[in-house]
Amino acid sequence: METKTQYQAAAYVRLSKEDLISASGLRSESNSISNQKQLILDFVKDKADIKVVSIREDDGYTGTDYDRPDFQRMMDDIRAGVVNCVIVKDLSRFGREYINAGKYIDRLFPYYGVRLISINDGIDTITRSSSDDFNIMLKNLMNDNYCRDISIKIRSQLHVKRKNGEFLGAFAPYGYEKDESDKNKLVIDPYAAEIVREIFRWKLEGVNQDSIARRLNDQGILSPMEYKKSKGLSFRSSFKTNDQAKWSAVAIRRILTNPVYVGTLVQGVRSRPNYKIKKVVVNAEEDWVICENAHEAIIHPRFFLLVQRLLELDTRTSPNEEHVFPLAGLMYCGDCGGPIIRKTQIASGKNFYYYICGNHKNTGKCSNHRISRSQIEEAVLKLLQEHIRMLTELESVLKTIRETPLRRYSVRKVQEHMLNLETEIERFRRLKISAYEDLKEGVLSKEDYFDITEQYERRIANANLAHEQAQREMDLYIQNGSAPQKWIQEFIEYQNIKTLTRSMAVECIDRIVIYEDKRIEVTFTHMQDYQSLVSQVEDYYQAVQKGVG
Repeated sequence: METKTQYQAAAYVRLSKEDLISASGLRSESNSISNQKQLILDFVKDKADIKVVSIREDDGYTGTDYDRPDFQRMMDDIRAGVVNCVIVKDLSRFGREYINAGKYIDRLFPYYGVRLISINDGIDTITRSSSDDFNIMLKNLMNDNYCRDISIKIRSQLHVKRKNGEFLGAFAPYGYEKDESDKNKLVIDPYAAEIVREIFRWKLEGVNQDSIARRLNDQGILSPMEYKKSKGLSFRSSFKTNDQAKWSAVAIRRILTNPVYVGTLVQGVRSRPNYKIKKVVVNAEEDWVICENAHEAIIHPRFFLLVQRLLELDTRTSPNEEHVFPLAGLMYCGDCGGPIIRKTQIASGKNFYYYICGNHKNTGKCSNHRISRSQIEEAVLKLLQEHIRMLTELESVLKTIRETPLRRYSVRKVQEHMLNLETEIERFRRLKISAYEDLKEGVLSKEDYFDITEQYERRIANANLAHEQAQREMDLYIQNGSAPQKWIQEFIEYQNIKTLTRSMAVECIDRIVIYEDKRIEVTFTHMQDYQSLVSQVEDYYQAVQKGVG
């Protein structure tokens, strides 16, 4: 009498987040872990040849990924000969990726002598026929296609959420936490936000990233990773190198460059090409989803932008120095155009700093342009003080213009002038079209046509220039502390300065050129705006003298 084979079975159950997102309430309950277990245990009750020796469950794992923890433990049992039968509710619980599903079912399981039972699909590989083979292939294709459709739907949902300014990260950035009533909204974490403000304040004072990290570690401030862990979050990072993660210059720079601190969410930076490829790639910048004012800012945009410029200009500092020098990265040689670099000379036990042309030091092709640190900083400070004084006077003049009783009348006159210019421009354009029609009908020769249209084009160009000038004049009348002139207030904030600071220099100065004769040229930021305002003020007073205003 033939002995019946006894099967040591693994009950395998799986439920993914995608199943929960896409399924109806009824289907979700049907696919629940507990329901799958009970279905399998009920199935084997009257099967004397099958004994369930293990229950393997992967809760929250997608069916396209076969590197699931309990799935791999089940495979280890199969390789060790502990399990020779696998039972699942249906093939979609086993996996949803067509190629790998076929690899396990058609190659690995037969190689290890493993029986596969899919209860709801009516599939048992020890009794499978050619029609069952086709059924398995069809089911796996359908499951694969289902996974593709779900992937498309989820990607679309996530894209809409990102565009709506909803935060989709697993963990809130340092300085924020997820709103208890809405996990897709960031709210300020008061303690961590104060640390972020301190980091930005130190950077604005000219402290380098290494020194900021050292300060935080010396004060016993937990790094972002350790802080999240202290709040009970299961956070892991590839940047951890010690038993306890410490602050580092890299971590400081990540905070200083993250626009999340001005209320801007930048999402969709990385993604997977499709649901079958697990490798994460960086998307093209135009595909990023950027949403401004998505949450409350920790850092003012002005200071954030200033820090970005500081990071661009920062030069290397000595290991013994915490601060970057005020004018570092802003100075250039007036003859060769190369950068001016700092040198140190030690005398009587003291450090004396001076600047020379970098090309002179490296190649000897330019003269040294040597100037002491005290000389250049004193000269630049005086020039900046004078520039701020002129801006203060300009702001006073602008205020007078806006408050003059003639302002309303002036605005009306300028508006009338602009309307007349627009009418004139339109009339000349119609005349150009009319001249072309005369050319086609033979009324005008080509020579006369080109001569006439050239005159019309010249008049149109002149009228456009006059219109632009009138628009600038109108801007002068109607602006009252609006965005185009906020930069003046930023300069005026420094009107009582006595010494140069790093943040002040970077915010106010665009470029410093040093010549061999120690002549210095300073280009301040917003110079084009400044020159435009001066020009508008001059035009205004000329118009007043002519009786226009």
